[in-house]
Amino acid sequence: MSHHLALLAEESFERLGDYDQLLFEGTWHTSGEIRSRARRAATGLAALGIGPGDRVVVLTMNTPEVLVAYPAIWRAGAVVTPVIFLQTPTELRHILENSGAKAAIVSPELVPMFVGSAEGLDLRLVVAGDVPDGVDAVSFASLEEHEPGEIVPRDDDDLAALLYTGGTTGRAKGVMLSHHGLWHAGSGMADVARSMGTTRSLLPLPLSHAFGLNVLVAGLHGDRQHVSVMQRWFDPHGWLELVQEHRLETSPVVPSMMQMLLDQPYADYDLSSLVSFGSGGAPLLPSLREKVEAAFGVTILEGYGLTESTAIATASTVDANRPGSVGRPAPHVRLRIVDPLGEPVPTGEDGEICIAGPGVMMGYWQDPEQTAAAIVDGWLHTGDVGHLDEDGFLYVVDRVKDLIIRGGFNVYPRDVEDVLLAHPAVTAAAVVGRPDEKSGEEVVAVVSVSDGSVTPEALVEFARGRLAKYKYPREVIVVPAVPLTSVGKTDRKAVRALVRD
Repeated sequence: MSHHLALLAEESFERLGDYDQLLFEGTWHTSGEIRSRARRAATGLAALGIGPGDRVVVLTMNTPEVLVAYPAIWRAGAVVTPVIFLQTPTELRHILENSGAKAAIVSPELVPMFVGSAEGLDLRLVVAGDVPDGVDAVSFASLEEHEPGEIVPRDDDDLAALLYTGGTTGRAKGVMLSHHGLWHAGSGMADVARSMGTTRSLLPLPLSHAFGLNVLVAGLHGDRQHVSVMQRWFDPHGWLELVQEHRLETSPVVPSMMQMLLDQPYADYDLSSLVSFGSGGAPLLPSLREKVEAAFGVTILEGYGLTESTAIATASTVDANRPGSVGRPAPHVRLRIVDPLGEPVPTGEDGEICIAGPGVMMGYWQDPEQTAAAIVDGWLHTGDVGHLDEDGFLYVVDRVKDLIIRGGFNVYPRDVEDVLLAHPAVTAAAVVGRPDEKSGEEVVAVVSVSDGSVTPEALVEFARGRLAKYKYPREVIVVPAVPLTSVGKTDRKAVRALVRD
């Protein structure tokens, strides 16, 4: 059996037929229309010289073109390389160079940033809309003028997607996901969705995120016609209106979105159709969970995963849902908890969470050293601490790699620290996450300075101009000296205590 994702898209249409599948900004798009556009666009990509194994960057807002582009890229034998639109030009430049992308599909409003970042690089620009004057590009619509061709064969273990995740060195790493891995991860997520029994969902998450990509593949595994309403980007007021108007039943959201919804006059809307929220991508505080479930009358189903595990490793279902837990292993996933020597620990005891299964990444793009450190004997070492209970439910306790997850996006402290240390007045910096109901975790920096006149607000603005929106610290605390351990390393435990007091 082939796990080629373009074949999965074809099988999905054959199984479910032609129906109104997607509503976007007032216009319905049928499953047949999306299929036909993808078939034609694949031929158009081939006409641009895109072939097996070539990386194609997708830098877009949520639009129907994303749902067309992904299967089109796979049909052409190429590799989907999604990029979140919140990246800075410097971060985007690194991704373009590191991936060796041959083409990029870009939303019109993001073209100016892209053109500046891609200067001097040999890649074709495809605009998902009207091509701005003076820009050397073709429109996505022009790709669809070609006649459909055959699906380019790919093996199960061939690269299907290359997703970039932050790194401790300040450079994002490319996570390699195979057709086989994405197929199985999507199948597992589809099983979870099936347990909810819902058929009408609202999609506010960026499809360029690992979780969003998995949602798309899960949809291809569906066994019933499922209607989705998609937002270009998350707007809480618009979200409430869409749920009320279209009687939507479920929505995947991260904790920061939940908090924004609570901040709206939600009681003014008829949200009685809502059944559940899928939550992942960031820690969900128990207090926020209680507020949301009470306010919206939903059951929140939490899951756990990371880009390196194709976004999903565990999931809660309607029949197996324990507050505080992130669920049981998803289908095709194995978990174990190990001590610092790599030996399994007893049930209920904390240790490092390790994941095995087809959804585990192939490795880091062009980085065998980091790959060998992350995957040992087939087990992905997450750097997260947790434990399993006697029924196999996972509880995540901490993140030993110091990763901060803000609003569903990964923030590595070193990335932020390096920027702050570039300020002439900053002599030392330590960045940690602080629990936050709105964002899951908030980015907070503790610094020492040589110039007493520099203010915390000035340092926040300094970082804001040099980091992606989700990365810069919302608060900077100036101290006489950043806490250090006895061997001169940053004492993050002391820093966290300082930040949370």
